[in-house]
Amino acid sequence: MLSLNDILTLLPELYLTGAVCMLLLIDVFLKQDQRWVTHWLAILVLAVTGWLVVSGQPATPATAFGGMFVRDGVAEVLKVFALLCSGIVLVLSRPYMRDRELHIGEFYTLILFATLGIMLLVSAGSLLMVYLGLELLTLSSYALVALNRDSSLSSEAAIKYFVLGALASGMLLYGMSMIYGATGTLDLGAIRAASATSAHPTLLLFGLVFLIVGIGFKFGAAPFHMWLPDVYQGAPTAVTTFIGSAPKLAAFGMAYRLLDSGMGGLVVHWQEMLAVLAVLSLAIGNIVAIAQKNLKRMLAYSTISHMGYLFLGLANGTPEGYAAAMFYAICYALMATTSFGIILALARAGFEAEEIADLKGLNQRSPWFAGLMALAMFSLAGVPPLFGFFAKVLVLKAAIDAGMLWLAIVAIVAAIVGLYYYLHVVKVMYFDKPEGEPLSAQVDPSLRLVLSANALALLALGLWWGPLLAWCQRAFAA
Repeated sequence: MLSLNDILTLLPELYLTGAVCMLLLIDVFLKQDQRWVTHWLAILVLAVTGWLVVSGQPATPATAFGGMFVRDGVAEVLKVFALLCSGIVLVLSRPYMRDRELHIGEFYTLILFATLGIMLLVSAGSLLMVYLGLELLTLSSYALVALNRDSSLSSEAAIKYFVLGALASGMLLYGMSMIYGATGTLDLGAIRAASATSAHPTLLLFGLVFLIVGIGFKFGAAPFHMWLPDVYQGAPTAVTTFIGSAPKLAAFGMAYRLLDSGMGGLVVHWQEMLAVLAVLSLAIGNIVAIAQKNLKRMLAYSTISHMGYLFLGLANGTPEGYAAAMFYAICYALMATTSFGIILALARAGFEAEEIADLKGLNQRSPWFAGLMALAMFSLAGVPPLFGFFAKVLVLKAAIDAGMLWLAIVAIVAAIVGLYYYLHVVKVMYFDKPEGEPLSAQVDPSLRLVLSANALALLALGLWWGPLLAWCQRAFAA
C-alpha cells in the first residue's frame, strides 16, 4: 500500500512524471511558432525537479516500496548532474532543431522521460527497478535517434540501436533471471547477502557474466561498442549531445547498483572482468579514433576510450574507487555537452559542421568558439589544469590502489595515444586556412551563454575540483 513515506521519497520522480504528462497535453494545443512555450516549460520542469532532489534529500538513506527504490547520496549526485546535463542539452538544441523543422514537442517530452528513467535507474534497490528505469531510458533514446524521419542515416542508426539494444537488454534480463534463480530474491541488498552463501555459485557467476555484458553495452565499452559510432553520427546532433552525456551517468549508477549493492560478494570476479573491458575500450577507442574524419564518429570512439578510464575507478571496488569513477562520469558528461555543443553552435540549415575539416581556420572566423572547442579537446585529452586531467589522475590512483598497476600503465599509454586526435582538431582550428564566413552573429544568445559557461566550467572545476570530489566521497561514505 502506498504510504506517505513512499510519496515523499519519490517526490522528485512523481513530480517529473506528472509534469511531463501535463507538458505533453499543453503541447498539443500549441502552434509551431509557439513551441518556445514547450521549450521553457521543459527547462522549468527540470529546474524544479533538481530543487526537489536537493531540498528533500534525507540525512540518511531512505527507501520506498519495500526497498525497491533507494534515495541516498549517490542517487542525489547523479540526479543533480543528469538534470543539469539534460537542461544544457535543451538550451543548446533549440536553434539546431528549429532550423531543421524538428522543433517539436516530442523532442522535449522524450528527453524528460529519458531523464525520468535515469532517475529511477540510479535509485534502484532491486533488479526490477533497474530494468524498469533502464527500459524507460533506452526506449526514449531509440525514439530520439529516429526523430528525423526524413533522414535515412538517422533511421539506419535507430534500427541498429534498437536491435543491438534489445539484444543487450535481453542478455541483462537473462543474467538477472539466473541471479534470481541462485538467490531467490530480486532485492539487491538481499542478493549481496545471499551471494556469499548461495548453493548455486556457478549459476551466480554465469548470471554475473551476463550482467557485465549488459553494463558494457550501456556504457558503450568495447567489445560491445559497435552501435555507438553509427548512432552518434546518424542521430541529429542535438540527440547525440544528450545520448553522449546524461545516460553515461545512468550507466555508472546502474553499474554501481548491480555490482556493489547486488554482487559485492563477488567483487574478486567482476574486478577482473572490468579490467578486461577497460583494456579493450582504451585500446580500440583510442586507436580507431585516429583514423576518423567525421568529428562525431571521432568523439564516439573517444567515448569508448573514456569508458575504459571510468572502469578503472569501478574496478577498485571500494568507496574511494567509486567516488573517483563518479567524479570521472560527471567530468565526461560535462565535456561531452561542450564538445557536441560547439558542433550545434557552428551548424546551420544545410550544414551540419560535423566533419573535422569543417573546423578549418575556426580561430580566424570565430576565436571565441575556437577557444571553447580547444578547452573541450584539451580537457578530453587530460591536459592540466583542466577538469579532465584531475579526473584521469583520480581513476589512475584508484587502479593503482587496487593493485592493478599494469592497468594504470595501459591507461597512461592510451592517454598519450589519444593526444594525437585531440590535438589534430586544435591544429585544424588554429593552423589551417579558414573557410566560410564568421559565425559569431549567427549564434543564438542563450546557446552562446550556456555553452560558454559549460566550457569555462571545465577550467573552473579543474582549478577548484575539491568541493565536487568531496561531495562524491560523502555520497559513498554514507
